[in-house]
Amino acid sequence: MTDVIMDTLIDAAKLLPFLFVTYLLMEYVEHKTGNKFAEALHKGGKAGPFFGGLLGVVPQCGFSAAASNLYAGRIITLGTLFAVYLSTSDEMLPILISERSEVSLILKILVIKAVIGIAVGFLTDLILRLQGKGGEDWDIESLCEREHCSCEDDEGILKPALVHTMHVFLFVVVISFVLNLIVHLVGLEAVRGSFLAIPVVGELIAALIGLIPNCGASVAITHLYLEGVISAGAMLSGLLTGAGVGLLVLFRVNDHLKENLMIAGMLYLLGAVIGTILELAGFTL
Repeated sequence: MTDVIMDTLIDAAKLLPFLFVTYLLMEYVEHKTGNKFAEALHKGGKAGPFFGGLLGVVPQCGFSAAASNLYAGRIITLGTLFAVYLSTSDEMLPILISERSEVSLILKILVIKAVIGIAVGFLTDLILRLQGKGGEDWDIESLCEREHCSCEDDEGILKPALVHTMHVFLFVVVISFVLNLIVHLVGLEAVRGSFLAIPVVGELIAALIGLIPNCGASVAITHLYLEGVISAGAMLSGLLTGAGVGLLVLFRVNDHLKENLMIAGMLYLLGAVIGTILELAGFTL
């Protein structure tokens, strides 16, 4: 139990600086710069998937949490959000490095995830634009109203940013503790079985494991691949859907349950389908 509590607090603590900086930026946009800067960020979203895909590669799930907050405030586009989620590495990179994996293997995985994230992001935004959607106005005010952070008070940007940060932080701690406890009692290693090597089934299961908003998911997926339990396609399925706590934060800050479920469903579908296609095509690393 001590290990579960410590793991939960350590994982959540890693998010604090990302959450605080993100909310501080959003408060600055809301209170100091007016509509011009916010509109510039929003319009600049056309290139968002490219930068989102690159940032997601950095081995820190804080970027996915930040992206969730920015999307809830409609500062970034849905395509940018997908780009970050799909390219997010979470704990994969530290595990590969600690296992002394070849540099070429590490670079291949990072590049593949980044390229897929960027491509899906641009395609998503293009489809939404063709449908006349995805052009919502920035909506930081609604986020503030839901969080009851007193953003409307003339007290500067520090207090509201701290309130936002602690609300999300506490939510992540509680949910992460429950997930860590389940993982501790059941064990992700329970998925070790020959059925993971079966085409399609392996990708579907790996993508589902990747959705677990916990660093243990990416750790398990990476270890299973390195030990030869799952294929390269299954590994990519799990790592593509492994957006860290990004989805968890999204469900906390974005007040559109159907939209959140759609995003989670699309993320799972993308990971499972892409991994399956690569596997059936004989893809190896």
